[in-house]
Amino acid sequence: MPEGDTVWRTARRLHRALAGRELLVSDLRWPSLATVDLSGREVLEVVSAGKHLLTRVAAGGDDPPLTLHSHLRMEGSWFVERTGDPHGRRSAAGIRAVLTTAEWTAVGHKLGMLDLVSTDREAELVGHLGPDLLSPGWDPEEARRRLLADPARELGAALLDQRVLAGVGTLYMAEACFLVRLTPWSPVSDLEDPEGFLALLHRLLHVNKDRPAQVTTGDLRHGRQHFAHARSGLPCLRCAGTVRVAPIGVPPQDRTAFYCPGCQVGPTPTDDGRPQRPLGSSGRAAPTRGYRARR
Repeated sequence: MPEGDTVWRTARRLHRALAGRELLVSDLRWPSLATVDLSGREVLEVVSAGKHLLTRVAAGGDDPPLTLHSHLRMEGSWFVERTGDPHGRRSAAGIRAVLTTAEWTAVGHKLGMLDLVSTDREAELVGHLGPDLLSPGWDPEEARRRLLADPARELGAALLDQRVLAGVGTLYMAEACFLVRLTPWSPVSDLEDPEGFLALLHRLLHVNKDRPAQVTTGDLRHGRQHFAHARSGLPCLRCAGTVRVAPIGVPPQDRTAFYCPGCQVGPTPTDDGRPQRPLGSSGRAAPTRGYRARR
């Protein structure tokens, strides 16, 4: 699932293409929205809210301003192409939304969620989210309050909970935990400096929001951009030990968490002891049998 910075970049691209322009065609290929027609309305703006995208359109006749809400989930994406491009994607399989202006066409492919509500009801869709790390209104105090609300909770699970912080995915969870030398299964209470930790997360997303390559090591070279994420079975860039991966969270909502046993202290799930092959972020985690504490 894309991280918050990727979604922020998608919102910016859509905003530049659509904002201030009238929709000539709206084709929403979603069962509950199949009869909706937004043509004739002006797109006011496109913004992100954590991992959610909000496309706001002006009022039309007696109808109020509306918000088209989308979520990419695991496979979704939005493309922007020149209107009328004979090689465009709008007729491809998996298309869920097409928004066309005179100059540009936005195509939503394999979107995981699509809703349309009056703009004054947006909170029904995104009001549950915690502070958005990339929002102009980022609130570190509220973020601290939510993060520390359950001190016994696993740190990685708390970070992936969008009700705590909006925008963190498995990549920034793993990398932030590595940088403070705690395993993702450590309790939140093990954070020595919660304010500094949140500032670190805020900085990581901000420095990466303007570039497609998400780098947490400061090294742009291929294979050296992350300390732990997607590096299971490979040498740790800091200690040369083997980076490992295991699930975090409760099935079926569990996610993969990468960590270095040599650099990070705290509880870790044990596995069957077999060597781990290099594994991408979408691969299956090693089987678990319980927890062991490392101090």
